[in-house]
Amino acid sequence: MDKNKLDYKKLGFKCGIEIHQQIDGLKLFCKCPTLNSTKEPDIKIERRLRASAGEMGKVDIAAQHEMQKGKKIFYQGNSEDVCLVELDEQPPFPINQDALKIALQVALLLNAKIVDEIQIMRKTVVDGSNTSGFQRTSLIASDGYIETTKGKIKIPVICLEEEACQKVKEDKSSTTYKLDRLGIPLIEIATDADIKDSEHAKEVATHIGMILRSVDGMKRGIGTIRQDVNISIKCGARTEIKGFQELKSIPKVIEFEVNRQLSLIKKKEEMKETVRKAEPDCTTSFLRPMPGADRMYVETDVSPIKITKQLLSTIKKPELLTEKAIKLEKKHSLSPEIAKQIIKNGINLDSYTNKYKNLSPITIANILIELPKEIKTRLKLETSSLKESDFKETLELVNQNKIPKSAAIDILAAKAKGEKININKFQGISDEQLEKSINKLISEKPNLTIGAYMGLLMQEYRGKVDGKKAMEILKKLVK
Repeated sequence: MDKNKLDYKKLGFKCGIEIHQQIDGLKLFCKCPTLNSTKEPDIKIERRLRASAGEMGKVDIAAQHEMQKGKKIFYQGNSEDVCLVELDEQPPFPINQDALKIALQVALLLNAKIVDEIQIMRKTVVDGSNTSGFQRTSLIASDGYIETTKGKIKIPVICLEEEACQKVKEDKSSTTYKLDRLGIPLIEIATDADIKDSEHAKEVATHIGMILRSVDGMKRGIGTIRQDVNISIKCGARTEIKGFQELKSIPKVIEFEVNRQLSLIKKKEEMKETVRKAEPDCTTSFLRPMPGADRMYVETDVSPIKITKQLLSTIKKPELLTEKAIKLEKKHSLSPEIAKQIIKNGINLDSYTNKYKNLSPITIANILIELPKEIKTRLKLETSSLKESDFKETLELVNQNKIPKSAAIDILAAKAKGEKININKFQGISDEQLEKSINKLISEKPNLTIGAYMGLLMQEYRGKVDGKKAMEILKKLVK
């Protein structure tokens, strides 16, 4: 079957997404900062882990699978963001109240019902990613939903849990983990199997990502948000896919997995519920059997938390990024896309318009958002080195009329290349001088089109004249 022509409804396609988002500040059960230390490790330990039985006295199948590998586990970290709690040598502190409040804000934006009491649970994990052999997790809200272009998506579970260690290297006999990530507060959002197809899965993940970015206090950057996708088809087996590198890969990975299962069904091969990894080429590979309820049991070192009216009164529902963008668009007459980018990048446009009063909001937004894109695409320069101070210096030069607006791209391009800026090179000419130059050009080269004259002017005065002003004069003088 052509993967681009999958009939998801006919296939009995079921799909749900789990999204995990890190929270900034302090770790969930200690006072260590969530800074992901880059210092040389001054803590190194070795462990072997074994699986504990769950509440019903059974050992989880996924935990057994990991334990049977018999690997040594090595941990390393720096004491600036690792303490005895991460090493499982000290009981956990009470739960981080700031992280809890942030998670509850997310629950409100997801239209969920907050629980009356939070009970911390232990989830057995013996692959070494937790020094204790379990992950602390807690249900904070349920029965939420979001609206999408293809209907309502139910969100039955919202949890607050601790992040796991980061794997550094692995071989047949051992695995090495870095401890800095262990214990960072992590929000887990799980949708119901309401997703209709592969593109719908991407839409759902994008929408929930927008909601998470609407709440202050979230960590940003690579690895701070992750998506897992659960899928199944008729006669197939439920599969959890982990490790998506970016949202745009979600449809391709889902399509691959559906076709993989269809191939196994056709060959009449037995399928079991498994956890698989999303590979960079959008294929999937086996990780372990699907875990079950046997891995959960009650945490006895952290007391349950009552959700009181007093606590709830301190939780304010944030404004969504989409709502902020619409307001910004209307206030400053911006295009919808630029308004979205301003909000997405966390730019306070009002602070710029208050400071650079001679510039319109559209001009400021263009310099901040559009010029870096143009430098990257047209001039083939990397713009990641540009700092906020570079944009402020450029805006100040335009605001004081020391350079024309058209020279802003040249200033930023020079800064991106690490070059020294020679302002004299970009100093503009007056409107009177510009009109004299245009008259001279017309007399020397008569009967050209306005576009041709404009090209010659820009060739001579690029970065020194305002293109809009030059076009106004040309239209007045060229008959």
